[in-house]
Amino acid sequence: MFAALLLSFAAVFLAELGDKSQLVTMAFALRYRRRIVLAGIATGAALVFGLAVTVGHVLGAALPTTAVAVLSGAAFLAMGLWSLRLHEPDTDGTPRESAAARRSGFLAVTSTLMLCELGDKTMLAAMSLASTHSALGVWAGATLAMIAADALALAVGRMIGSRVSEQRIRLLSGYGFLAAGGWTIAATQPAVPAAAALAAAVAVPALAALSRWGVLRLQQV
Repeated sequence: MFAALLLSFAAVFLAELGDKSQLVTMAFALRYRRRIVLAGIATGAALVFGLAVTVGHVLGAALPTTAVAVLSGAAFLAMGLWSLRLHEPDTDGTPRESAAARRSGFLAVTSTLMLCELGDKTMLAAMSLASTHSALGVWAGATLAMIAADALALAVGRMIGSRVSEQRIRLLSGYGFLAAGGWTIAATQPAVPAAAALAAAVAVPALAALSRWGVLRLQQV
């Protein structure tokens, strides 16, 4: 079991470095308190890797990963566009976070992380390892690795958040979701190289920023 834990921890941690889940975590770090994000990460990781090791160990089958990834990417795009739509100050010019938004933070982080990981390479790695190693060890190692990797992204996000205004924080989080969506959808195509997926992650929020700038300019005319 301990060997399975170490193996899955190393595999998942290395796979998560620079992955879209870290991008999403940074976006959430700009919007919610640290303990809410960490709790959501831990819960989402435990659930998604629990599903992965169950499928790998018991069923030996794979989920329809392409379809799941496309749906996840579409959800990220929708969240990003909705966030940008809400990026207007209140009537007194001061942006405020509602009590409902604070209460829903945990569920938002948990569900989004699960969407992010369903069908991802880390989930597939956990499924594969669970088919030949201790399921409990693989689950524990993968979950701890996800928490550790995303905790790094959370720290970076908090550093950024302490230096920028609330409205810019919300804009950055919206663009972060758009980048994750573009990356996820582009990566579902086997023929698309990693560089092209990264380009999509840059192009989608860039186009959104350009469109938003154009709309604001038209409103000023």
